[in-house]
Amino acid sequence: MPYTPHVLVVGSIMQDLTFSCEEFPRSGQTVMARLASGQGGKGSNQAIACGRTGVRTTFVGAMGRDAFAKQVVAFYQKEKIGCRIALKPGHATGTAVILINRKGENEIVIEPGANARLAPADVPRSLLAGAKVVVTQLEANQTTTVQVLRKAHAAGITTLLNPAPMRADFDRSMLRHVDILIPNESEFIALVRGLADARRISERDLQDMSWSALHELCRKFGVPVLIVTLGSRGCFISEPGGHQFIPAHRGIKVVDTTGAGDAFCGGFAAGLVRYAGRVAEAARLGTAVAALSITKPGAAYSMPTQVELRRFLKKTAGV
Repeated sequence: MPYTPHVLVVGSIMQDLTFSCEEFPRSGQTVMARLASGQGGKGSNQAIACGRTGVRTTFVGAMGRDAFAKQVVAFYQKEKIGCRIALKPGHATGTAVILINRKGENEIVIEPGANARLAPADVPRSLLAGAKVVVTQLEANQTTTVQVLRKAHAAGITTLLNPAPMRADFDRSMLRHVDILIPNESEFIALVRGLADARRISERDLQDMSWSALHELCRKFGVPVLIVTLGSRGCFISEPGGHQFIPAHRGIKVVDTTGAGDAFCGGFAAGLVRYAGRVAEAARLGTAVAALSITKPGAAYSMPTQVELRRFLKKTAGV
């Protein structure tokens, strides 16, 4: 039987170069670090996080015609996650340079490479058949992202946008095709500043804001569901009928926070399928996936397996 995904993730894939150091270097400073390379990219990370929960998932992305592309395809085959890679001759695979300090915090710089050449033709309409959720980000070609969201939304498929990394040329018109918007704190602040009646807010303002005030602000975007991920605090859910806060898991040993937001988005998308669209339950699953992801180094490889997730959920039930 052909592989029909319940979650289709369209977006970026990167080769990660991760430098682990004691402290982030100051301007003009050189520090010693340990180097590790691996698979990353927001789209790919989210697809792996989703697929490892056991929900049928397919990732669509673009890469250069290089040895790393073969490694990626082999990895997806091993994971039993669908993968459709569009090779772009003459363009390098996207690269991310990641700095990790001893607290597990990260700083990231990316060069999109082939991701910027992901074309609408690389995402044929046939891939949408059978999908229940389509997940996108802003790390790949934005025109293609808009078209994927429009087609999926018109077909009645739940559309999810993780507006990361936030970019100066962000096309706000795509929000009309978005059912669920999931920014982190800095991305949400950037979105707020783009509103017609924009107000200047900082991360401190956001942290001090009451849940009712945050909910009122979220409703201005016209997106049915808006979830703001709040790092170690948890996440805030705003829906037309009300709002709620879901706290993060406590007592987690932080090794590397790279990909934690992707882990949440992938786990959340899986939860939408597993829990028949119930947003709060999906968010709790996303929170668990994110919590487990930061206990390991790396991005794609840190996403928890189905066995690890089941064990963690059993352990934390009722906590």
